[in-house]
Amino acid sequence: MIYELKQTEKAAALFGGWQETMIWSCLQGVMGGIYADSLEDPASAMALLGDFCFLAGRQSKELALFVSEYRMREFVIMVPQEEGWARVIEECYGQNAKKVVRYAIKKEPDIFDREKLQAAVEGLPEGYCLKMIDEELFWQCKKIEWCRDWVAQYDDHTMFQKYGSGAVILKDGQPVSGASSYTGYLGGIEIEIDTREDHRRRGLAYICGAKLILECLEKGWYPSWDAQNPGSVALAEKLGYHMDHEYTAFEVTP
Repeated sequence: MIYELKQTEKAAALFGGWQETMIWSCLQGVMGGIYADSLEDPASAMALLGDFCFLAGRQSKELALFVSEYRMREFVIMVPQEEGWARVIEECYGQNAKKVVRYAIKKEPDIFDREKLQAAVEGLPEGYCLKMIDEELFWQCKKIEWCRDWVAQYDDHTMFQKYGSGAVILKDGQPVSGASSYTGYLGGIEIEIDTREDHRRRGLAYICGAKLILECLEKGWYPSWDAQNPGSVALAEKLGYHMDHEYTAFEVTP
């Protein structure tokens, strides 16, 4: 049997010092959930939030397969705590588990150059409008497929105000680029950033990222960044971050 833990602290030790804010979100009860093989003394656990699943503790095929039974999504990104979990994912999902490399970015609260970030914000090209996500923009983004992830994990704007933030560039009233909180935790956010295909290569993502980081610093939040590809790493480094290490993940189709 797999159980959803209400007392998430019972599984905290299994995740050890894993520096992943989405795990923190689940453990803190902000969003997402912790699932385990026991309510009282779990040996295997996973943190499940949005498109991500983090597997920890003793390897368990039952837990790995529970993801597809529970979610029934187009895909989920499964992150193994160590190599044993990676083998379990491959055994459970076979060719439906695409092994990929992701890039962890260092969490360094005091490395941001505010003047440089502000200069980036002030470099907004003519014809565009930069705006923080308010209630109207929140619901607008919810309805647009390519940028829905900016707000998808938040039930409503009230929740977004409490645990999230986002900066969006508009053209003719429509979002064309943005940096927002994919998820939130107590003390910070996990950044989600994207630009509509027909407005890429214009520096818009850099401007949105700079604005969001400045907003987070004003709130005393940490703007965490995890990179899907080398391009995301390059943008992060331009904003002041430093890469930590590569890690293995699996894009799984249930």
